[in-house]
Amino acid sequence: MTDTTPSGTTPTGVTPDPKRHAPHFVSQEPWDPYVADRLTAEQERYYMAGQWKLMWWRFRRHKPAVVSMVFLLLMYFSTLISEFIAPYDLHTRHSRYIFAAPQGVHLFHEGSFLGPFVYGLKMERDPATLQRIYSADTTKPQKLRFFCLGESYEFWGLIEGRFHFVCPPEDGTIFLLGTDRLGRDMFSRIVYAARISLTIGIIGIALSFALALVLGGLAGYYGGWIDSVVQRLTEIIKSFPHLPLWLALSAALPVTWSPLLVYFGITIILALLDWPGLGRAVRSKLLSLREEDYAAAAQMMGAKPARIIGRHLLPGFMSHLIASATLSIPSMILAETALSFLGLGLRPPITSWGVLLNEATDINVVAVNWWLMLPVVPVILVILAYQFMGDGMRDAADPYA
Repeated sequence: MTDTTPSGTTPTGVTPDPKRHAPHFVSQEPWDPYVADRLTAEQERYYMAGQWKLMWWRFRRHKPAVVSMVFLLLMYFSTLISEFIAPYDLHTRHSRYIFAAPQGVHLFHEGSFLGPFVYGLKMERDPATLQRIYSADTTKPQKLRFFCLGESYEFWGLIEGRFHFVCPPEDGTIFLLGTDRLGRDMFSRIVYAARISLTIGIIGIALSFALALVLGGLAGYYGGWIDSVVQRLTEIIKSFPHLPLWLALSAALPVTWSPLLVYFGITIILALLDWPGLGRAVRSKLLSLREEDYAAAAQMMGAKPARIIGRHLLPGFMSHLIASATLSIPSMILAETALSFLGLGLRPPITSWGVLLNEATDINVVAVNWWLMLPVVPVILVILAYQFMGDGMRDAADPYA
């Protein structure tokens, strides 16, 4: 059949327009067979990141854990400058203001702005019970002083100083959380007590962590009779009820010891009773990891057991151990608080949150002077912060999260 379509037209009779066709480009770049495997800058940043950086990225997504970490950092930073934060010394007494109620901080007086100030206290006696009753003298506002010279102190017992963040008004007082039976400022005592209660958990977990790594590492790597001895030891310790054992060991501390020795004695007792849980975690991990190819290769190359455990096995699950240790710190803080509350832990002149709560054991005192129970508030906040942060660290350490 003869094609009768005119030259330069399509079979439909329409002349093609060359401008309507997309131009055909040919890349002059040399052919790269691995172009599909090339990573972008963002992909390379993620895939080449180390274990700790990945943990930090996952931890940042846990908002309660991040807030808790910031809160704990501020609390521990406050222990470094307790003398600067507290308006009064730890043992300063105000005999005229025994069991004084907390003073509120105000900004406005009779409609005019005066800045932060407090009202003075007036004391009266209840004729029936002879109880001291304090009321605010609203006719005399007393302005607070900030970044000022106040009571002298010894910074960490070494350097003399008088500089405070906030000072009481001239010829006035500032009892933000009231006073105790001796007229001592509760806010200042809680600030000083944080130094003891918070550091006892850190030091105790450091000792417990060291014991868990050494004993658990030996049991998991060598096995045999060493594993049997360590396992029986952990079973014996775990079989005792913790509270009676704490009470017995704390009561065994000589009463003639200085407060510093009692502090370290309580810390060592808490560490000795807390390591079995971490030790078992270390043992179980090493039992599974010691058979891995990289551990066998290091052993065949002549590496010593200490190097294999410390450089090859422990780093593989150190993040998990740190998260577990973080969750153990609250138990130590609670243990010290409970022992001191019962009168078997730290004793005055050392002041901790538990020692402060020991003064609130009389229900009649608590019913009348409720502010003596306020030291329990930082205990609750710190324990909750550690729990949230520990949960975030545990999730961040999970490689399948």
